[in-house]
Amino acid sequence: MRKVRVPGSLRRLVGEQARHRCGYCLTPEALTGAAMEIEHLIPTALGGRTVKENLWLSCRRCNSNKGTRTRATDPVTQSEAPLFHPRTQSWSEHFAWSPDGTSIIGKTPVGRATIEALAMNDPLIVVARALWIRGGWWPPEE
Repeated sequence: MRKVRVPGSLRRLVGEQARHRCGYCLTPEALTGAAMEIEHLIPTALGGRTVKENLWLSCRRCNSNKGTRTRATDPVTQSEAPLFHPRTQSWSEHFAWSPDGTSIIGKTPVGRATIEALAMNDPLIVVARALWIRGGWWPPEE
C-alpha cells in the first residue's frame, strides 16, 4: 500500500489539535522520544481522505494494530462495534485507567472493542506505563 503524503502544515495542525499524543492510548510523543504517526480515521484504503477532519495522531503501536479497521468485536457482548474516533468522541466516555494506572479499561462497547483491536494493554506497554508512573509522568489527563 502506498504511503499518503500529509503536508507539513496539516501535520503540524493535527499535532497541535491532538496535543502531540496518541488519540487512542494517550501516550505523548515526549515520553516515547518518537514522533506520532498521522492516522487516517477512515483509512485511505476504505476511501478516507487526507483532510483535517479525517486525521489524528496515533502511536506506531496503535496505528499498526488498527490497520484498515474501523470496527471490531466487543469482547463482552461479542457484537461488532465501531472503533473509537478520537477526533469526535470523548476518551473518558469510553475509557478509564485501571486503579494502578497501567491499563486502559473499556467502559463501552466502543472502548472495549478498541482496546482489543489495538492491543492497548499489550504487556510491553503496561510495563512501560508502570515505569512512567514511577517517574511521575503517567497517567495523562484527558
